[in-house]
Amino acid sequence: MKKYKLAFLNKYQNKVNRGAETFVKEVSQRLSKKYEVDVISEINYLELLKKKYDLVIPTNGRLQVVITRLITWLTGGKMIVSGQSGMGWDDRVNLYSFPDFFIPISSEALKWAKKVNPFVKSVYIPNGVDIKKFKPDGEKINTDLKKPIILCVGALTKTKRIDLVIKAVSKIEDVSLLVVGKGEEENKLQTLGTSLLGSRFIITSFPYEKMPEVYRVADLFTLVSEPYYSFENVLVEAMATNIPIVANDDSIRKEIVGEAGILVDPTNIEKYAEAIKKALNTNWGDKPREQAKKFDWDKIVGEYKELIKKL
Repeated sequence: MKKYKLAFLNKYQNKVNRGAETFVKEVSQRLSKKYEVDVISEINYLELLKKKYDLVIPTNGRLQVVITRLITWLTGGKMIVSGQSGMGWDDRVNLYSFPDFFIPISSEALKWAKKVNPFVKSVYIPNGVDIKKFKPDGEKINTDLKKPIILCVGALTKTKRIDLVIKAVSKIEDVSLLVVGKGEEENKLQTLGTSLLGSRFIITSFPYEKMPEVYRVADLFTLVSEPYYSFENVLVEAMATNIPIVANDDSIRKEIVGEAGILVDPTNIEKYAEAIKKALNTNWGDKPREQAKKFDWDKIVGEYKELIKKL
């Protein structure tokens, strides 16, 4: 019996590590146990046309999705688009390209998608976390920072608002801040962190494989990106390590964090700092880990398998 053939398209795969790349890696690996799966980073649309995949999942949006839709119409294949980029023009174009299924990764994005194009079938399936890899027990990185350590992981860009994290932590005595990431704001953040926190601050980066060891050194995780971000894998990775969260107060973060942390308006630095102090002084038990289990990749991929059956 011929195996159902799938292709994931992501021109950034194995070049950067963001939510979309993690999504492709985790979902494709699990689906490959049942289907014939190719992950394509060097995208040749003529080859895509020749190979006649049964299902194509493009992840880079806009033109890639438009061309893929035309190819699947010509070959009789299907197309699923996962809304990794969040509510905005990328996903508007994706929805107007009439995929067979559009997958918003938050309930808020599902409502939005149904308004943008009610003629496309939209199904909410969030991103996930490997709870076997991200867990409280195991090796930790070595650091000179004194406990308690507040961890922030994210791209060092303006929209991640890591400057607000630094300013809030500077209001709290006897805590350290570890920022992990790369990006164009690194020099500015290094200067700000050193001036406000001195030896209580480190900004660095690690390969993705090392990240479980990074999370285990932390007592609290915080990230307060602009609210349009549709899902942030680092939140569930931290929770899987049983670390409580302080994040920005919006409907998407509320859905992800649940009872495993505190949500706050980070533009109010005093309130943000108070939320961090409160979170550090709260006994969270296993609430973060239990919340993360709702996003176990094995469970998430089970939902994708059900969707593929429908196709």
